[in-house]
Amino acid sequence: MLFFIVLFNSQAMAQSNIIIENETGNENTIITDDEIAKPAAKILKTYLDKSFTNPFLVQTNDEPKKMASSIYLVVSKLKNKKDQNSFSIKSDEKDIYLIAPNEKLLRYAVYTLLENWGFRKFTATDLYIPKLKRVVFPKNTEKTHHPSFEYRVLLYPDAFDEDFRDWHKLDWHLNDFSIWGHSFQTLLPAKEFFKTNPEFFAFYEGKRRPESLCMTSELVVEKVMKKIAEIIAKNPNASFISVSQNDDAVYCECEKCKSLNEKHGGPQGSLYFFLNKIAKHFPKTKIATLAYQHTYKAPINLKIQPNIYTLFCPIELNRGKSIAANLENKTFIKVLHNWGKTTSNLYLWDYTVQFSNYLAPFPNFHTFSDNYKLFKQNNVKGVFVQGYADVPGDFSELRQYLLAKLLWNTEIDLEDTTDDFLRGFYGNAASSVKEYLNLLTENQENSNRPLDIYSGPIQNRNTFLSPKAIDQYDQLLNEAAMSVGEDPVLSSRINKLRLTLEYVFFEQSKFYGTDKHGMFVINTEGKKEVKAGLTERVLQFAEACKALGIYELSEEGLSPNKYYENWLEITKNTATHLGEKLEVNFLTPPAIEYSAKGSSSLVDGIKEHTDYNINWIGWYGNNPEIELITNRLDFNHIQLHFLDNQRNWIFIPKKITLFGYKNKKWNLITEKKIVNLVENYEVKTSEIGLADTSFHSFDKIKLVIQNQDDLPVWRKRKNKKPMVMIDEIELYNK
Repeated sequence: MLFFIVLFNSQAMAQSNIIIENETGNENTIITDDEIAKPAAKILKTYLDKSFTNPFLVQTNDEPKKMASSIYLVVSKLKNKKDQNSFSIKSDEKDIYLIAPNEKLLRYAVYTLLENWGFRKFTATDLYIPKLKRVVFPKNTEKTHHPSFEYRVLLYPDAFDEDFRDWHKLDWHLNDFSIWGHSFQTLLPAKEFFKTNPEFFAFYEGKRRPESLCMTSELVVEKVMKKIAEIIAKNPNASFISVSQNDDAVYCECEKCKSLNEKHGGPQGSLYFFLNKIAKHFPKTKIATLAYQHTYKAPINLKIQPNIYTLFCPIELNRGKSIAANLENKTFIKVLHNWGKTTSNLYLWDYTVQFSNYLAPFPNFHTFSDNYKLFKQNNVKGVFVQGYADVPGDFSELRQYLLAKLLWNTEIDLEDTTDDFLRGFYGNAASSVKEYLNLLTENQENSNRPLDIYSGPIQNRNTFLSPKAIDQYDQLLNEAAMSVGEDPVLSSRINKLRLTLEYVFFEQSKFYGTDKHGMFVINTEGKKEVKAGLTERVLQFAEACKALGIYELSEEGLSPNKYYENWLEITKNTATHLGEKLEVNFLTPPAIEYSAKGSSSLVDGIKEHTDYNINWIGWYGNNPEIELITNRLDFNHIQLHFLDNQRNWIFIPKKITLFGYKNKKWNLITEKKIVNLVENYEVKTSEIGLADTSFHSFDKIKLVIQNQDDLPVWRKRKNKKPMVMIDEIELYNK
């Protein structure tokens, strides 16, 4: 009976499927119709030969056919003109046919067929090739494979590899664009023209500014066109050129530009007026531009030229929830919908990692599928997915794999695809890694806090990166490590995941200082010292990062070596002073997001480094008033530490005034005016001291710190205010 069941099932399979078997004497062939298809045929043969015992033959269509089933590779236009960015895989009673309009799409068809038969390319270097004796394909079927988006780019480590891009059907902006991204400074450099022709540049808040261009100047249009013509001539194979605002919020408000802006809904009005002129002059070139900051919304009552491609850049979304599921995104969805109706060439710039901390866990995987479906529903034709560039950050391998799959087909089952990747990439550790990933996501969602691309371990210390949660994650990764045993490849992959927890621990230990989970302990002499073995762990972390190619820890370029050097500076940057643990009251509350550990951060004896996320207290657009309960403490010198980070609108103060409280009234003690600001983008700390012999006679001291009245001209921005940030307040008797 068993024999007949097996025989029946085999006959049923043979009747419904084409079977390609790899038996001796059974020559399997790949047939090409012309020379154009031969490279794709060679790729298919290479992979199949690695999987089967006997090699496949490649022959042309006019050679004698073999009795066994064949795979035909055909370069031919598909029947429907709309399918020219697609390929087809079909079969008859005997053979399989891969049909595509060009050689590139034929390669896509080859890789799709291979994936159907169990082949996988997890990263540029990690490939799974199954050992097969035969493969099957359903008879008399046909399927045309359409991309969900016509243009698909990942800026992730393995996307720099051409074979990885081909396998996952990805485009590559560095090949396709003669200029990419923000480009006004390239098309009309301020360094070259601003002094001699300030009228070429934006009239903003009453004066000409070099950060942007005047959109209605005919001379600007002429010069930009001339530059574009030169660039096109030097890059004849590029399809796109970016004509985009600089990475700034400055735009022209001259009378002509202002009139256009009022007519067309904002600064995007004059921009598209400008772009339309350029697009008409270069009708065969795709003119790309960014919808970003002040040009974020679609223009109204303005027709956009058909060769203009808008790259919409929604940078401020909560990445912890899918866009449609977050009620706070109603306005964003309306803006997206308006863009979809306004232009026929809408692309989108998606931000998918935490740029301030490449190694911080960032649980946003569960949002990808819903978000990409939303983009497609709103007429988005192309997506540029910004990740870690060439740095292998947190779960970079899984992120890029899932995103690549979604770019081609938004309808994939994300969970099944995730499971498939985890099994192939982490082996026996897959279940533990999946549990770790799910727990990260669950803890983040339960916190009901936004997930921001410029946040980090300190901001999330009370949510999904709490010490308790870190212990749970660590246990799961321990289980993962045990399950792979001594396997060097799988162990290395688990250790990379563990680096993220190490990074979180180090960052939070700086924040906690001498408290529980902090980097310092108080020794028997009452002095602060680093916990035993901790500095050695940081060094090991830095070395492990370098070994894995993690040469930067953030988009600002912090290297592992510099991270370790900064750690050493922090270990030395402690103070023992009379004011430690004094009661401190904020008479002016600091900004909620920059309140650190509260007032205790100012008198913990730890002078922070230049990262404003770590125990710096910040006041945004107002003047801090701080009260120290000194109870007639014997001291004569106060030293304050300020952060100077002009790029992030953090400045040293204008003036510091000290009052002393005695006999139920405040008395002026002393004040100090600070020298005028000078333009400087070096991030540094400034120590400002005030001395007076009468400090000891007061019950409490009040510091009134005058913030800058306004932003300096070189950092002037609408809707921005100056911030003052303070770290330690030290008291001495000198």
